[in-house]
Amino acid sequence: MIDRSDGWSVMAKALELMESGEAFALATVVWRQAPSSGQNGSRAIVTADGAVHGWVGGACAEPVLIREALDVIEQGEPRLIWLGQQSELEGMHIPHGVITVPISCQSDGALQIYIEPAQVAPHLVIVGRSPMAATLAEMAGLLDWRVDLIDGSEFAESCCSSRSAVVVATQGHGDEEVVETALRAAPAYLGVVASARRADALRGFLADRGVDAEQASSIRMPIGLDLGHTTHREVAVAVLAELVAMRAAGGLPSGGGPAVARPEYRIDPVCGMSVAVDDGNHPYELDGETYYFCCPGCRYSFKKDPAQFLAQEASC
Repeated sequence: MIDRSDGWSVMAKALELMESGEAFALATVVWRQAPSSGQNGSRAIVTADGAVHGWVGGACAEPVLIREALDVIEQGEPRLIWLGQQSELEGMHIPHGVITVPISCQSDGALQIYIEPAQVAPHLVIVGRSPMAATLAEMAGLLDWRVDLIDGSEFAESCCSSRSAVVVATQGHGDEEVVETALRAAPAYLGVVASARRADALRGFLADRGVDAEQASSIRMPIGLDLGHTTHREVAVAVLAELVAMRAAGGLPSGGGPAVARPEYRIDPVCGMSVAVDDGNHPYELDGETYYFCCPGCRYSFKKDPAQFLAQEASC
């Protein structure tokens, strides 16, 4: 779906996505050469499902934007891409690290687009109402993490996802039921605030309930760095320190690295651009083969004389 919103609406959409924890890439046109339809400062967002909100360019730029943005989301690293005519790119000095993408549009326009991944904060679900739980929620909030503090009786599978970190801090008040519920939700991280003796009891309970040993072993308990003898509130520091260390090592999900939905691509036989296999990309069937085009003009040229372009394609 293409949403051609203005630049400020795009930024509002970015804020909405960050608050919901959805991964995306933000693309900004940093240079253009007329008659490109993109303008300096034009912005667009690409989400992990390939949807585009905003506008950076026309039929040649859009499929390139989606393809490159999905790589940025998956790898978590920004990139600068330079789209232009093949003849112009060959004669230019291209700085190291810039990705060049030849385009064959009928216009002679060119674009430089900076694409950056959104740094979406981790989602931390803290179950419990103890002073330790409240302190942990307050400190994680200071890091701008997305924090939900939930009473054990109110916790349900829907409170977290496969990208959430769940800390069970009920401290003896229904630990077993909360842990079982959390396991069904399969969060990215599950830890329990408990003593070593209490942790052993919980493992025994889970074994009696038929929980798979590998699944049970994935639960971190006791949770937190070993800081020696500490108060309840200081335990929160130990727990947060462990979570921060995990995030720094890439073990705690945030904005980068989610699975992306990559469309199937075909080559436009007229201009050579990569286009997604989609009914919106002007399909044309010939001799049992379906061809896709970046614009109606390419489709018209192919339909008028397909043999010419198929011969060119075969010679490549």
